[in-house]
Amino acid sequence: MTTTAPHFDIAPETPGLFTRPDYYDLLARLRRDAPVYEYEPGAWTVARYDDVRTISRDPERFCSGRGVLMNDPLRNGNEIHGSILHMDPPAHAPWRQLVSRRFTPRATATFTEFVRTAARQVLDGIEPGETVDFVDRIAAPFPVTVIAELLGIAESDRADFQRWSDAAISSTDTDEPALDDLAALYRFLVDHVRARRAGAHERDVEDDPARLDIATRLATAQVDGRPLTTAEAVGYCLALLVAGNETTRHLVSGSVLALSEHPEQRDRLAADRSAIDGAVEECLRWVTPIQTFGRTATRDTEIGGVRIREGDWLVMLYASANRDEQVFGSTAAAFDAFRRVDTQHVAFGFGEHLCLGAALARLEARVLFDELLARFSSFEVAGDPVWVRSTLVRGMQRLPVTMR
Repeated sequence: MTTTAPHFDIAPETPGLFTRPDYYDLLARLRRDAPVYEYEPGAWTVARYDDVRTISRDPERFCSGRGVLMNDPLRNGNEIHGSILHMDPPAHAPWRQLVSRRFTPRATATFTEFVRTAARQVLDGIEPGETVDFVDRIAAPFPVTVIAELLGIAESDRADFQRWSDAAISSTDTDEPALDDLAALYRFLVDHVRARRAGAHERDVEDDPARLDIATRLATAQVDGRPLTTAEAVGYCLALLVAGNETTRHLVSGSVLALSEHPEQRDRLAADRSAIDGAVEECLRWVTPIQTFGRTATRDTEIGGVRIREGDWLVMLYASANRDEQVFGSTAAAFDAFRRVDTQHVAFGFGEHLCLGAALARLEARVLFDELLARFSSFEVAGDPVWVRSTLVRGMQRLPVTMR
């Protein structure tokens, strides 16, 4: 198999790949001609569904501990505290279990009414016929409200919390990060974790730890018989904050764009909102909010019939996997909100690093679209979107939408 081809102009570490006009054509050509492609010495893209799943389920051969982001601090020799994204077995499981009980489908279902209230709040101020920036008015504040509630953030702090969160989300891909906002967020979370720890000592936190807000749970938790440090707890909170916001923000805005481009599907969904659950799965497949994560080969091996050397960097192209014709059939390149498939998409990753908040993101999308379609069943995009330049997400900074 040929694994080097000069006509493949791809640089995953450079923001802007996902917004190229030929992006999905490029992915299709990679799947067909170079599914495991060495885009620079020792660095590979992986484009097919089966290969992405193979890497994801085999941390012994392909580890997270040497970095997962395209411009990962670990790859630059820096240290990261409390990020389960960067953990491999056996360390990963006990850290994931610290908060996993709060994100099971059953536990998430108990949060439905709060999520519905949050959805109604962002929609309440919009008049029929009004054109709004869907990202600014709906897609961005909605998930921040939800994750802030889970972290136990007071309502009075949430406006600042959203601004700081936006800075954290964009910080990995900009040459000039909003350092003041990032520092303010970190100081706030340090104080928040310390306050939750101090308050928890005044009551028995072990009565039902699953009912605690996540910051309190982390502030009072132990791993391997020792308490988490403040830095570890804050790092964990930051990972949940960024992941919880990024996925839902770009999922719902990308879904609105897709449904606006397919008004017959939007109208059919508005007429039968019982089909929203299935539509959310197709939107996840189609939008794929998180586009890439990487792994490092721990030994000489192979993937997709291609020889990989120890220390090589492999970039999993989730959007390509989610449009793999060998898996999703001849219509894989078409959006179909009523698609019936048995195959699990990889929009939430796969294996041990399957997104911890997958059930919550699904709930948020289902509830928001239920409320949106009940009020504005004929919404339509009213101008060109402004896309984020990122090495992690494919999403929009602005999306003008007329709410009809």
